[in-house]
Amino acid sequence: MAMEALGRLVDICIGAAPVDLSTAAVTGKRISLKDAGGLTIVVFKGAGTAGDDPTVTLKQHTASSAGTTSNLAVIDHYYLKSATTLAGTEQWTKVTQTAAATIADPGGAGTSAESQQIIVIEVDAAQLSDGYTHVSLDVADVGTNAQLGSILYLRRDLKVERAPAALAASL
Repeated sequence: MAMEALGRLVDICIGAAPVDLSTAAVTGKRISLKDAGGLTIVVFKGAGTAGDDPTVTLKQHTASSAGTTSNLAVIDHYYLKSATTLAGTEQWTKVTQTAAATIADPGGAGTSAESQQIIVIEVDAAQLSDGYTHVSLDVADVGTNAQLGSILYLRRDLKVERAPAALAASL
């Protein structure tokens, strides 16, 4: 039997548990890239109300808590699946932008709040500034109407392969 992907190729970690994005800004958990080649960030959100378009911000940190934090302005593209109701038949769309730390209104149509969306952002560990070891993704408060969302981190290109039960904590 071949070794499974979890522990060999990827490790999956929580960025933010499912939450109503209108209750407050969401501060994503910090994740270490010390033993990984990069990170695939997956934002999954439900449909909300017009005008409550989400904004996400990518940050880098020098420690798992405290330390120095700064925006990581490397998002020059991301991938998006978007529909009023996601059915599993949608195609990925590659969305390009000038390199920035933020994505405002994913898809750029001014109507991202009204859609269910999956947003994927790729970060290479080499993109972090010298001395920075951790990454996080924050979601700004979307407004006054309910819109559920969550963040998953997939650490990829693991430098040390282990059985899933033996993976080191990645936060």
